[in-house]
Amino acid sequence: MRLIQGAAVASTLAASVFAFAGSSATVAGAAAKKMTIAFNVGAEADPFFISMSIGAYAEAAKLGVNLVWQGNPSQYSPSTQLPILEQLLALKPNAIVIAPTDTKALEGITAQFVAKGIPVVNVDSGNANQKNISAWVTGYNYQGGQAAAAALASAIGYSTKCTSQSKCAVGVGVSSLSTSTDAARVAGFEATVKKSYPNMTLLPAVVSQSNSATAASDFENEIASQNLVGIFAVDGSDAVGATTAVAAKNAVSTIKVIGYDAYAANEASLQAGTLAGIISQQPEQEGKLAVLYAYDAAKHIKVPHLTQLSNPVLTPSSSAATLAKYVYATA
Repeated sequence: MRLIQGAAVASTLAASVFAFAGSSATVAGAAAKKMTIAFNVGAEADPFFISMSIGAYAEAAKLGVNLVWQGNPSQYSPSTQLPILEQLLALKPNAIVIAPTDTKALEGITAQFVAKGIPVVNVDSGNANQKNISAWVTGYNYQGGQAAAAALASAIGYSTKCTSQSKCAVGVGVSSLSTSTDAARVAGFEATVKKSYPNMTLLPAVVSQSNSATAASDFENEIASQNLVGIFAVDGSDAVGATTAVAAKNAVSTIKVIGYDAYAANEASLQAGTLAGIISQQPEQEGKLAVLYAYDAAKHIKVPHLTQLSNPVLTPSSSAATLAKYVYATA
């Protein structure tokens, strides 16, 4: 996995603008002709963000603006996101969309954009200090966690399998507990388990940093040491890791997994029976709305501060048309 930093980022940014403005243009020339909106995500190779980019580029084309899309290819962390944001700040876009990898670590750089009069829109995850943010577009993550708890309880046969004398051990897999999206899903899941399913015992979260291989390894260790009956995989990478671990331990019939994000691999797992359910998002719609709100904010048009999109629950009984509608792009 490579890191995008320093001059490499600068050249990539310039290439992005040239791609929209033509080979004879300059960055300054491109910016003078069209509004430029920068869009920064944590790990751009993630199918969730690939789907988001499709919506973002479509909306940018519709509005007639330059879109500069940047993110580390695969590493999801503030340390890889911050250098890219610094380069985007130097580009002086008319507005920027940021999907923060950490709710607090990016507050400083976000404030620098605002100080230069550049509106900031959050997409997917959000900044801890929302006073600096013009708009935030995200899935309704707390509700997604609630839905996951109900779906997992149904899949494991909670009413008959889990009792006060014999509680059910449930694992949780997450990319980052400091990212607002994952934190909200875990909070919704934990609150619902506590209120409605007290005979579930939640184990400490497995933290993968969006690496499915890490999730798989950690879950294999957990399965070997705990009498697991279920797993809530809080995002797509962890869903892939959880199903891989369950299959490796020949435990598909005894450990039920509820995943998050309609990755192609997760949809295949759903069809094969290794996933009991998927809480999907709508990343393409998030990308469209984020660009639209960034455009409006740059033109000083009032935008809604918080937009939360519903998260449909996909199960093996969902229709082919429904599954096709929500599966994420791979390129």
